[in-house]
Amino acid sequence: MNNEKSTLLYDRDGHQCHVFSNLVEGEGVQANQFLIINGHHAALIDPGGDLTYTPLTIALSGKVKIEELDYVFASHQDPDIIASLPRWLMHTNAKIVCSNLWSRFLPHLASSFVTSKLKRDLTSRLIGLPDGSSKLRFGNSSLYCIPAHFLHSVGNFQLYDPVSKILFSGDMGASMVSDQQARQPVADFQRHITTMKGFHQRYMCSKRATRLWANMVRDMDVEMIVPQHGSPFVGKAMINEFLDWISDLDCGVDLLTQESYSVKY
Repeated sequence: MNNEKSTLLYDRDGHQCHVFSNLVEGEGVQANQFLIINGHHAALIDPGGDLTYTPLTIALSGKVKIEELDYVFASHQDPDIIASLPRWLMHTNAKIVCSNLWSRFLPHLASSFVTSKLKRDLTSRLIGLPDGSSKLRFGNSSLYCIPAHFLHSVGNFQLYDPVSKILFSGDMGASMVSDQQARQPVADFQRHITTMKGFHQRYMCSKRATRLWANMVRDMDVEMIVPQHGSPFVGKAMINEFLDWISDLDCGVDLLTQESYSVKY
């Protein structure tokens, strides 16, 4: 395994994007965590749970001061996204950004002990996003929260960085590959389909939702799509291959039949 803790996706004029792809050990599914730095400002994306908290904070310490984190962004509510919420609340002053559908439920992750130790009320630390797109001020730039509802969560957002032109896409585009493979951009799309198809057929809601999302992304200036699991799509040609594929994939409720809702006695 490559012992480097992060891969640099972008680095120009004080603006950096890092991915940590080899912090999950044991039986947890491979997962990527992301850090965006703009000057003395930092945003952490989908930090995961207790499995990744300690190695992630160690890896972050060489790049930013943890207490300088502006945002912890949670694309949705899954354990591998934001189960470590109590620790980020305790050890940083960061705002927790998520769908307002989940901002009402995330407090269940924080014990009364944690909330009693906070300097501010828990709700004041949460930014609940409305269903449409939103913009977050970030250093001398902004970050855009892009709607991706039902892909797969009912309240799902992706983060777009207009400086690097990277779309941090959460579960959309995810592939089941090794840590080492996750560091490498997709080179052969047709071969890569085998690592994605089953996941998307089960976790994405429907072709209607994926097609509407793909139409939105085609209208954006995106140079890289980086999912929370697996390899990134780099360059407009590869991105377009993925958008064409996902737009035409039957998934989720498209695949349901009466047999899916039957009882065997």
